[in-house]
Amino acid sequence: MPTDTDTSSATDARHASKMAKKKAARDKIMATKSGEKGLIIVHTGPGKGKSSSGFGMILRCIAHGMPCAVVQFIKGAWDTGERRLLTENFGDLCQFHAMGEGFTWETQDRERDIAAARAGWEKAKELIRDPSIRMVLLDEINIALRYDYLDLAEVLAFLAEEKPPLTHVVLTGRNAAEGLIEAADLVTEMTLVKHPFRSGIKGQPGVEF
Repeated sequence: MPTDTDTSSATDARHASKMAKKKAARDKIMATKSGEKGLIIVHTGPGKGKSSSGFGMILRCIAHGMPCAVVQFIKGAWDTGERRLLTENFGDLCQFHAMGEGFTWETQDRERDIAAARAGWEKAKELIRDPSIRMVLLDEINIALRYDYLDLAEVLAFLAEEKPPLTHVVLTGRNAAEGLIEAADLVTEMTLVKHPFRSGIKGQPGVEF
């Protein structure tokens, strides 16, 4: 009769064999991946985490000593934790431009919103054109595109024609346009499962901003 030790050894052996096969298959796939390019990355969807993920990528760039930049299209009026962290500690590597004036229902002035979005886009183009900047985060630009504060065709043409080959551009915000999704190299959709706001809990420092 097999002992517990025998059974455990057999399980370990099967696991090791299975993992060895997986590693061999993975190594074979990775051997075919040698290309490098600047990516167009889209974070969209109704769930929380789109901007947070974008800022996580910015911190990775900083950790690698890679110059980067942030342009905020909507939340510019907010005093956010990420803004404090980046401007106070990593200003030498990360430029931070808060160009928005709040959500459209706060300003209630379409022309003012359009002007702010256009100013943000002009700054974004300037930063993206600089080949020394390896990543540019365009935070909440999808909202500006959704409300037609910016022209989608113009944004797509610029990214296709003027973005340096190794520059990554991250575009966040819900309701990303289909054309942007098609043009992107990496698209992640955040799905809303539960949110404390629906239970009467307001946005809190360290979680929401």
